Amino acid sequence: MNVDTPSGLLFHTYNSLFLSLPFKGIQQTGTHLALFAAHCKEKFGAGESPVVIVESFWESFPKDASAENGLMALLLSFVQYAERQVVLFDSVEDALFTQTHDMGGVGSLKHLFTRLDSEQSKQKLLDKIRSYSLRFVLTAHPTQFYPGKVLGIINDLGKEIQSQDLERIRLMLIQLGKTSFLNREKPTPYDEAISLGWYLENVLYSTLPDVLFRLLKGLGQDVLAFENPQLLALGFWPGGDRDGNPYVTADITDLVAQRLREGTLRCYYRDIRQLRRRLTFRSVEDFITTAERKIYNTLYKPNSEEGAFYPNCDALLSELVQARAAMENDPDSDKLGDFKDRLDRFTLKVRVFGFHFASLDIRQDSRKHGEVWHTIMKTKNTRDADEYQNSDEPTKINRLLTAQYHLDENDFADSFVKETIRSFRAIGTIQTRNGELGCHRYIISNCQSALNVIEVLALAKLILRPHVHDPVPLDVVPLFETIDDLKVCDEIMRTLYSNQHYASHLAARGNIQHIMLGFSDGTKDGGYLRANWSIYRAKKALTQVSREFGITAIFFDGRGGPPGRGGGNNASYYAAQGTDIENRAIHVTIQGQTVSSTYGTRASAAYNIERLLTAGLENHLFPNEERILDEDARRLLDELADEAYKAYLKLKKHPEFVAYLENMTPLKWYGDTNIASRPTKRKEEGHLKLEDLRAIPFVGAWAQMKQNVPGYHGVGAAIRQLMESKKDEVHRLYQRSLFFRTLLENSMQALLKSNFDVTRHLQDHPRFGKFWKMLQDEYVLTCEVLQELSGQKHLLANNPQSRNSVLAREEIVLPLIAIQQFALQKLQDDALGMEEAETYRKLVLRAMFGIINAARNAA
Repeated sequence: MNVDTPSGLLFHTYNSLFLSLPFKGIQQTGTHLALFAAHCKEKFGAGESPVVIVESFWESFPKDASAENGLMALLLSFVQYAERQVVLFDSVEDALFTQTHDMGGVGSLKHLFTRLDSEQSKQKLLDKIRSYSLRFVLTAHPTQFYPGKVLGIINDLGKEIQSQDLERIRLMLIQLGKTSFLNREKPTPYDEAISLGWYLENVLYSTLPDVLFRLLKGLGQDVLAFENPQLLALGFWPGGDRDGNPYVTADITDLVAQRLREGTLRCYYRDIRQLRRRLTFRSVEDFITTAERKIYNTLYKPNSEEGAFYPNCDALLSELVQARAAMENDPDSDKLGDFKDRLDRFTLKVRVFGFHFASLDIRQDSRKHGEVWHTIMKTKNTRDADEYQNSDEPTKINRLLTAQYHLDENDFADSFVKETIRSFRAIGTIQTRNGELGCHRYIISNCQSALNVIEVLALAKLILRPHVHDPVPLDVVPLFETIDDLKVCDEIMRTLYSNQHYASHLAARGNIQHIMLGFSDGTKDGGYLRANWSIYRAKKALTQVSREFGITAIFFDGRGGPPGRGGGNNASYYAAQGTDIENRAIHVTIQGQTVSSTYGTRASAAYNIERLLTAGLENHLFPNEERILDEDARRLLDELADEAYKAYLKLKKHPEFVAYLENMTPLKWYGDTNIASRPTKRKEEGHLKLEDLRAIPFVGAWAQMKQNVPGYHGVGAAIRQLMESKKDEVHRLYQRSLFFRTLLENSMQALLKSNFDVTRHLQDHPRFGKFWKMLQDEYVLTCEVLQELSGQKHLLANNPQSRNSVLAREEIVLPLIAIQQFALQKLQDDALGMEEAETYRKLVLRAMFGIINAARNAA
């Protein structure tokens, strides 16, 4: 590891403390692990197989135990030690964040203010933020391999490293050594909500309104009068995302919404108590004391008499505004600036988070709604059901939108229909208790037609409306994911916009249509370049058709952590969107590892929130040629995407593609990690089919193998193909297009985290040798092409901080990779006994955690 970097030096300093911890054999483990790491690096470089590497190290190892049991025990001790080294490195990077990142640099609010060189540009920004929205949607997707207690240690250890208190750091390392990294049982959806709730209450509750406060103050705005407090907002999926998760029920949804409300009130109560210690002067003291008592009653005594608690957020805000007015009327008002700011900051939090904290989204697969309607019609009238099934789509849409059924769950025997009706009723309950923002979106995954959208709207009409002519208080959100769906999504929306019933619904929702695009499944379906370009083109087409009907589209991007799931540098991605893509909002999922690695501390959260916010705003304020794709550029990107798609399809349709994933990678053990409530496949029975495999284990399996195929495969082949005939055009595209550069630089991240040396032994595999060579050839080609095109001597050479972090983490985790590959190679032996096979399976599983955690955004 490079000790010339601040994080490398500090890691080595505190890593030495591990050797002094009072644990049996820890000094020997740490010393031998360092030797094993050096051995792995040398032997992998020489082309040795994992089995040879591990067994040759064991042969030279001083031992007094029986060979096989002693080896397994040693490897397990290496895994446990190395995964704690990863935690230490995480904490070191968190502790040094403000030193290693330019908090006031490009992308910060401070930098944005320096670019407002006239009153005209300032007014343009003000006009923009009055209707703009940046929403971070936290999801429970199974990419977080750290249990909550370890995440807590990372947070606390980072703070102790900042204070440089060696004794307290040593105590934290002792705690780390005694803490298990495994969940004994799968978490429930409610457990997942509690885990992510920690970030809401301890990081984002403070950071999000602080960014908004500094933005408004910098623009000279009254934070209490600013009309768009939802400029920065939070969304939430745990407890609402029932797509493929049978454990998410209406009761769970309601319970999670209650938990979000209680979390908000807890934060308010904590703040109001601190505020009361400062606002002790006569003009305002009674207001604050009353607010403290009523917040307490709202949280802990909800059955208090009327007037003793807050029935809704507006009641609390009203009293806070009165308190602020009293301060203005104080004879010494001009001396109370700091005290006013304290009250304003608290009031702004209440305006941002309301009584809901985060908007709980509901999500379900489109096919489920079709099944529900079939059962409803069959139960109500068999003849109607038969006629409906035989009708064309326009007729079906009209039938649903004019249906007058009374839907009572007790009228149906089918358990799923009962649960669906209860889920819609839960939306109404949440809106009454938490406010409409508490649950206002219903997302339809695998949306393939206008009918899929109408099926949900019709259910909402029949269940959510107290009266038949009332508007439906719900945004119905189609989620387009596959390459084929992305091609026709604008025509689907045209059909909806042309329908008078749907147009009336949108008019009642402010003529705003939320549309979600799925990067993960798009990449699994069509490869990295094809998926990203298809989504760009889909957004452009959706913007055009929406504007044609006077509708404002709000795009909601389902992005994961790694490039293969839409991750990477999100700020650059959004900064690269041109004017032909609607820029009313950025709504984006923050999943699993990305929550802790990118928004896990207040410093990192503020840094990344500011950069994502300014990316969207600067796109509007300061348009330039880098953000514009002219016709020639679009034509070239079409050709590149087509060539990349061909290369990816060749891989995807290879007869060994699924078999390789199932037999040679840790894919089959993802479900045993107990990191999430959701199954790893949509259909658990039968042989593995790629279409049933979820994107997260798909991408994660490639990451475990250090091959990261979804993040680059096809990119090198496409660029090389076009460079042969259009070299100047490709170079010009790279130089002029921020969108294209961002795609390739994110792909470089996937390449830098790859290491084909660790699986080189597979080149001689009798079944999968040629397939492995196909993977490696594209990896080598893509590395060469991207370095040539970018002019960078090394991958990510233009981003040394990211490069150094990746390389340091790869060095720490190399022994774990060797151990996992050793176990996988052993498991290929059909002669293994059940007990031996189980031992190796456990090694594979145990190594998975450290490998994924070291990458921070690998799944």
